[in-house]
Amino acid sequence: MKLTFDIAKTHLFSRPKQTLVAMMGVTFGIGMFIAMVSLMTGLNDMTESLAMTSSPDIRIYHDITQDRTSIVEELNPRGINFVHHPKPKNETQKVRNAFKIAEIIRRDPTVRGVSPQLTSQVFYNYGPVQLGGTIAGVDIIEEDRLFGLKAKMKAGRIENLIQDPNGIIMGTGLARKLKAQTGDRVVITTPQGFTTTLKIVGLFQMGIGAIDNIKSYASISTVQHILQKEKAYITDINIKLHDFHLAKELAPQYQKQFRYKAEDWEVANATMLLGVIIRNILTYSVSITLLIVAGFGIYNILNMTIINKMKDIAILKAMGFSGGDVKQIFVIQSLAIGLAGSVLGLVIGFGLSSLIAQAPFNGGDILSIEHLPVNFKLKYYLIGIVFGVTTTALAGYMPSRKASHVDPIEILRG
Repeated sequence: MKLTFDIAKTHLFSRPKQTLVAMMGVTFGIGMFIAMVSLMTGLNDMTESLAMTSSPDIRIYHDITQDRTSIVEELNPRGINFVHHPKPKNETQKVRNAFKIAEIIRRDPTVRGVSPQLTSQVFYNYGPVQLGGTIAGVDIIEEDRLFGLKAKMKAGRIENLIQDPNGIIMGTGLARKLKAQTGDRVVITTPQGFTTTLKIVGLFQMGIGAIDNIKSYASISTVQHILQKEKAYITDINIKLHDFHLAKELAPQYQKQFRYKAEDWEVANATMLLGVIIRNILTYSVSITLLIVAGFGIYNILNMTIINKMKDIAILKAMGFSGGDVKQIFVIQSLAIGLAGSVLGLVIGFGLSSLIAQAPFNGGDILSIEHLPVNFKLKYYLIGIVFGVTTTALAGYMPSRKASHVDPIEILRG
């Protein structure tokens, strides 16, 4: 065994340039894999975390988009009916008995918190600036229990909303666009034309532009007053579970029990989850392609080495080396190249990842981040070294198999 190692080492160091080129191919592949997977998984973890902390595990609401059978079709179900330009039914978004439903859900031991609320599209007016957005009427303490609003407050306190019945807590992006700050009064206009003046008592930042740039919180009674609705008017029931993985199982049960649409977090964030899958596919596809290219380089180098070393191989076999011993010599060479290249690739990948993590990055209105999120989990480094060694081992196996079948008599004759 020691002799085969010595021969393999001699072959590697006899052509240092070829060995270095083969090793650098693996190094580049592994380094790029580590840098890409660290960045992509970091982005995935961040977007998933932001989505989970800013959206409910289950949302119950009145879905009014479903097609309904017209009166003509109900009266004449077997006939051929033509209804031209039918107008949609004037339905309210109200969830009936919402507070009672919320109380029933709270009794479920799997539920961490429930927050009934009403939301509406509104226009925010401050001086000459007018922007569209949404306003949510909530029990701010329940909302904090679900989404940890206290930790996301950039100005003011959530308790200010309880103390001031005409108060509003506004997203930082929306306040920036309005050029407003805490203490300022903004005019809220509903699609129905109702207007109310509210005072900004706090600013929050979820970290997602789609929320921070359009959303505000007020008390339930305030939003009911703005919309000219009764005290029982609620449009949504947001639910947080102790284990969010149960949402997919519980949502259909709630939908069947309460006869309202129950949407779990996976459905609500389907676009985000699809982006995660696509990024993972791209990362592994590019990385595996780089390693395969590096593998072909090793294959070509070992193949040329075998052609150049035919007489040496024949002499070794004539001296008593078996085909397995010869195969072992070249497999050891490929594994040595793969292992050395992989380790160096891990170091370079870690260095690139560290540089990416420290580089300043402005997320603009999409994400509130100052640096790109990078994942330094050990498992990706283990995957990288396994990929590198496996690819090079496979690349070295075919040439070594060819070398093991060399007939020493034919080579020495001629």
